[in-house]
Amino acid sequence: MTSEFTSRVAPACALPEVRWASAALALFLAGCGVQLSGGPTWMYWTLYLGCYATGGWKPAVDGLLALRSRTLEVDLLMIVAALGAAAIGQILDGALLIVIFASSGALEAVATRKTEESVRGLLDLAPTQATRLGDGGREETIDTDRLEIGNIVLIRPGERIGADGEVIEGISDVDQSSITGESEPARKTKGQKVFSGTLNGTGALTVRVESDPSRTVIARIVTMVEEASATKATTQLFVEKIEQRYSVGMVVATLALFVVPLAWGAEFEPTLLRAMTFMIVASPCAVVLATMPPLLAAIANAGRHGVLVKSSVVMEQLGNSTIIAFDKTGTLTGGVPRLTDVRVLDDSPFTADRVLALAASAEQGSEHPLGRAIVAAAREREGRVDHATGFNSTPGVGVSAIVGGLRVEVTRPGRSELPAAVGELETAGLTAVLVAVGGETVGVLGLTDRPRVDAAATVAAVTSLTGNGPVMLTGDNSRAAKKLAGHLGIDDVRSEMLPRAKMHAVRQLTEVGHHVLLVGDGVNDAPAMAAAGSSIAMGRAGSDLALDTADAVVLRDELSAVPALVALSRRARRLVLANLVIAGTFIVALVSWDVIGSLPLPLAVAGHEGSTVIVALNGLRLLRESAWEGKAGRVSGAEQ
Repeated sequence: MTSEFTSRVAPACALPEVRWASAALALFLAGCGVQLSGGPTWMYWTLYLGCYATGGWKPAVDGLLALRSRTLEVDLLMIVAALGAAAIGQILDGALLIVIFASSGALEAVATRKTEESVRGLLDLAPTQATRLGDGGREETIDTDRLEIGNIVLIRPGERIGADGEVIEGISDVDQSSITGESEPARKTKGQKVFSGTLNGTGALTVRVESDPSRTVIARIVTMVEEASATKATTQLFVEKIEQRYSVGMVVATLALFVVPLAWGAEFEPTLLRAMTFMIVASPCAVVLATMPPLLAAIANAGRHGVLVKSSVVMEQLGNSTIIAFDKTGTLTGGVPRLTDVRVLDDSPFTADRVLALAASAEQGSEHPLGRAIVAAAREREGRVDHATGFNSTPGVGVSAIVGGLRVEVTRPGRSELPAAVGELETAGLTAVLVAVGGETVGVLGLTDRPRVDAAATVAAVTSLTGNGPVMLTGDNSRAAKKLAGHLGIDDVRSEMLPRAKMHAVRQLTEVGHHVLLVGDGVNDAPAMAAAGSSIAMGRAGSDLALDTADAVVLRDELSAVPALVALSRRARRLVLANLVIAGTFIVALVSWDVIGSLPLPLAVAGHEGSTVIVALNGLRLLRESAWEGKAGRVSGAEQ
């Protein structure tokens, strides 16, 4: 129990904001003890002034630096108010203000650190050294940050993989749970991708490095989280915009409360006390903190569950989604299609195995799940997968390459005259792919892909969340698309769509007033993602598109994370609104009390800074495990 407590407290104590706030609190409590026990005045004044220094020096310096840029920080006003209280003998009240003010700053720092820690631990998983193979198989142990693209590295059983790359030799099961969240190890064979920080199983692997150490999946994830912490949501930007004008107005009002009564003969000390009290209670500290803690906590919670949200702006906007559009292959389905049929045309000079081998050879460089399935099927049948040159991929259409001097094209069926086999396969609910050699179609491949286990529940959940049924946007044939849609409960199915058509479909939904959330996984979805109000990429831990294009990335490849993320965004927005109401209510009540009546300074400090702490703690509620509903069925109907 003690070690668990220490492990939780130690990271927080490492933050300078927490250390300074703790020092200020300790000095404040010591001063109170001396004062209440009747100790010498110089002693408790010294302790209180130490509290002022430890808790107030940083905001004072930051405020003065901002003032040089003609920016009036609320932090500086709080320090001025505390010094004003001390100037008239209210040293205890000023010290209390410093302690609570420093504590609220420490809470905000903890929220930011939680966001970074949600995935920064991934960096510790990457090994610091790797075994590089040189000429003649010579082994050399080097630092992983010295690896270069094209290097060959040996991964022994039980070692962590030190680079993103492709297996060129060996078979092993690799634990990828640190990145993808998959509970079962993934079988890795020649031609498959592996990722830095994942754990090799019992087999040895020889891997060709394909990413610079600074651009590995783990490194890019950490960069994304850091950038997310540095962004500001639309609400926060609006608050900061009015904060400057409000602060200037507050200073003017404070001076008026001090100067005008003095001009009418009021006593100096009570007048200054009232003015300082007004400055404290009118300061918008709680308003400033109303927005970011909930959004940062939501980003941290999502990151803990394998969902990376790129900015606080995205976290705020996800909850605005009124309709969700899903890609089919790799999104609603598991993204692991399997080949079921190889049909050879009557006039083809090739056998079924040769048609498959040619198609697989052309598809070796493809990132599409169908292409990977064709390559896997050829290797399972021990067919020869030849080296290909001149590879070219057209998103939404297919690929072409030169294989053994022959130009091989693997494409989706067009609208021209098609072989009868295409209709037969599509009627059976399969995806048909044409294989052409030298411009002549020689065969048709039939592939199928199973829906994700949580797809139907996710469709029901997003329908309940948004009030609108989702849309399926797919390049697949209408028969296969409608069969899957009927199984999942999707009514709006748009099939045989090229990437541009998907983009136009998203724009049409936007034009009729929807905020569209596009959920996809591949190059085909990039234009639609750009056109959508928000976008989420499913899994694909090694895809540059997933990490660089989408607004959020679901690393664990769980479709149920989509409604959970939308629901979390809506909770964060509700907390932001609640915080603004709390902050505004406290300011209005305390200012009215001070102006109309006589508000005691200790009560003013407790009320104003108490509201700041309440707002900060309210936002941190989203760090709790219960704030994330990871199962689609559990969020269904919960956030209408």
